[in-house]
Amino acid sequence: MLVVTMNDVPGYEIVEVFGEVAGLTVRSRSLGANISAGFRQLGGGEIQEYTELLYNSREEAVQRMIKKAAERGGNAVVAMRFDCNEIAKTLTEFAAYGTAVRIEKVAGK
Repeated sequence: MLVVTMNDVPGYEIVEVFGEVAGLTVRSRSLGANISAGFRQLGGGEIQEYTELLYNSREEAVQRMIKKAAERGGNAVVAMRFDCNEIAKTLTEFAAYGTAVRIEKVAGK
């Protein structure tokens, strides 16, 4: 499935719009990882435990969004965006959302 942040896809025509689709996940870091990350904060630099959490969470949200788009009959998602929110200072919500569409290649492109 093609997922783009643009509102259209060059070389393709949107032939049907199925509406908004979203994929969500809520994550919490384990106590051990929080302690390890806390020590890393003291020295500065990248906190790899949280970077990995963000990458994995975003990927899971995107895969769930793709599944929803396919269930509605789409073969692409346009105008895809990410959102991230904190819940109760211990959880993080990740959302991927966009518009499920069916696209077809434009002849001669």
